[in-house]
Amino acid sequence: MTGETVQETKPPLTILLASPRGFCAGVDRAIEIVEKSLEKFGAPVYVRHEIVHNKHVLEDLRAKGAVFVKELDEVPQGAPVIFSAHGVPKRVPEEAQRREMIYVDATCPLVSKVHREAEMHAKTGHQIILIGHAGHPEVIGTMGQLPEGRVLLVESVEDVEKIEVADPEKIAYVTQTTLSVDDTQEIVAALMKRFPAVTAPRKEDICYATTNRQLAVKDIAPRADVVVVIGSKNSSNSNRLVEVAKAYGAKRALLADAAEDIPWDALSGISTLGLTAGASAPEILVQRVIEEARARYAVTLQTTTVAKETLTFKIPRILSAAG
Repeated sequence: MTGETVQETKPPLTILLASPRGFCAGVDRAIEIVEKSLEKFGAPVYVRHEIVHNKHVLEDLRAKGAVFVKELDEVPQGAPVIFSAHGVPKRVPEEAQRREMIYVDATCPLVSKVHREAEMHAKTGHQIILIGHAGHPEVIGTMGQLPEGRVLLVESVEDVEKIEVADPEKIAYVTQTTLSVDDTQEIVAALMKRFPAVTAPRKEDICYATTNRQLAVKDIAPRADVVVVIGSKNSSNSNRLVEVAKAYGAKRALLADAAEDIPWDALSGISTLGLTAGASAPEILVQRVIEEARARYAVTLQTTTVAKETLTFKIPRILSAAG
């Protein structure tokens, strides 16, 4: 009819929003450390390696005056430097002290717990077995707490069968904090089968946030046509969420840095979308995905909550002190 506009009917889409998702206490603390350092020392503030594994967080901090470097020799004399949330080998703070640098350690306290465990077991003569991913900054940092050769890395059940230890009665294991809970349980079972005397951590090393985000994905995955995990490609915990979604029934699971990275056209025909974010991904990125979905679909939003998180970590005294 002339003068009337025909409104296009959007297809329905249910979004299953996982909770908890996004920032954990360690990431919150690390970002706050950079921001407080910029307030205290002024820009630029140097950060050894990526403070957390998320490109949007890094871009935001760069805009505020953070400069990310690979090693300490790139930091100008007298400039403050921050160590990333993933932890660093012991040689790094030792070098910073030798060079009389101002440094702030943003290592997540739950990663520091793993470092202390490894050192404690080493003092009692134990060989340390670290379950983790080779090359990940957290693994490099944990292995670097002890002299070379004292920590053996295993990545799989197959690795457990191949490792050689000096004394099967004197070994202990620790783990990277961002692993798949299910995969790690399999590796631990293999360790205990081969080395019955192996000493376990007093408390689970995989952090609460990693565990909770995986539990939330396990809850939504069986009901979702597609699960989208917001996170960067080098984020270990985000990649594990994709794997968990696939393992627990999602027809498809994918990792995306942001809404514009989601192949929306390829997702046409879906009726249920699972949505979560890795522990280093800001909530604003999740909300932008929902906005983009609403531009294309008639969205029904359902939040599924498996745990409440209230943990917070204090920032280092050098930043909380007045002046």
